[in-house]
Amino acid sequence: MGGAVGILPAAPPFVNVIALMRYLCFLLLLPFTACDTTSDTTEERTTTAPDRAADGEASMMLTAAGVEAETVFDYEDIIWGFTWLPDGRILATVKDGRFLLIDGDSSTEISGAPEVRDAGQGGLLDVLLDQDFADNRYVYLTYSRPEQGGELGFTSVGRGKLSEDGTQLENFTSLYDGGPATDKGQHYGSRMVWGPEDGYLYFTIGDRGNRDENPQDTTRDGGKVYRITADGEIPEDNPFVGDPGAKEAIYSYGHRNLQGLAVHPETGAIWEHEHGPRGGDEVNIIEAGKNYGWPVITYGINYDGTQITQEVAQSGMEQPIHYWVPSIAPSGMAFVTGDRYPGWENDLLVGSLRYSFLKLVHLDGTDVTGEQDIIKNIGRLRDVRMGPDGYIYASIEGTGIVRVVPV
Repeated sequence: MGGAVGILPAAPPFVNVIALMRYLCFLLLLPFTACDTTSDTTEERTTTAPDRAADGEASMMLTAAGVEAETVFDYEDIIWGFTWLPDGRILATVKDGRFLLIDGDSSTEISGAPEVRDAGQGGLLDVLLDQDFADNRYVYLTYSRPEQGGELGFTSVGRGKLSEDGTQLENFTSLYDGGPATDKGQHYGSRMVWGPEDGYLYFTIGDRGNRDENPQDTTRDGGKVYRITADGEIPEDNPFVGDPGAKEAIYSYGHRNLQGLAVHPETGAIWEHEHGPRGGDEVNIIEAGKNYGWPVITYGINYDGTQITQEVAQSGMEQPIHYWVPSIAPSGMAFVTGDRYPGWENDLLVGSLRYSFLKLVHLDGTDVTGEQDIIKNIGRLRDVRMGPDGYIYASIEGTGIVRVVPV
């Protein structure tokens, strides 16, 4: 299970052997908890997908990272997402629905944020500035929009205009609702980025706990990456435009619960990671119209240890470039840029909810060459970003926002 797995998607009997071995390995893990809780005793194993694996076994980098975390904003609740205003202040979303303006070690609650369904994994989720924020002051949010008095909820994306003093979000409007609303509390997603080449808004919605229908059906929302214009319109070259019954905002499908989205600083490709079930957290590069397989293929199993599928590969479905077994419960994603961390340039940062670490995934192009847990026992890491000062920042549940600095 450690290192690269040499399986060939075109050879079903061999794939089934791998699936059986994977299942037997997981039976050994039955005493341990599922991916959204912590477990200090579960061994972490990593592996790279077969069709993009580097030559030989990926080395695990166990040397000291030479960095430490310092708290820059102390906060006891769950900061789900954060970003910087041009003046250096921070906008942060709190899962329970509060929207914060952080200035140094103090914060002000911003009025006008949308009402959220704070249930299960839902709440106020990601935050993103408009590409022309300096001129229009638009701020985009993803959130669990309540329906029927909060009994049901969508994953929605919307925008409002931040007042000049930063204390009000004015005229907030929903741009896209991933329906239908459901009473399920899991797998809302959701992250956002701007496409560097097309300028469109990409955002994610998890399968909303309906894996048997939503991810593989393009006539339904859920389990997808979406692409819309800044005003909420559908780009004419979206892959399902004109497809009868399809949700034309869909850009890719076959996903589970996507809580990491980032643009590669050199190639401009959009990368995402998503939670697997029990095992099978994935890192993918998103391409138009592609099917990423969930739940037809997966490297994970059900939480009770039973098999989801015998298949880990199938024609017409994309392989992840990397996956984790057991699950690390990934949340937050960023590429290292700048010169403060020599040797880490363009490597991938991923937070872990389950194991309470910040992971550095070393890359050679799209090949994973190794991994390093650069900050351990930090707490449930929810989001990670590169700051405008060139430092790595992360939000930690119950701690606040920390900055990762070289020692």
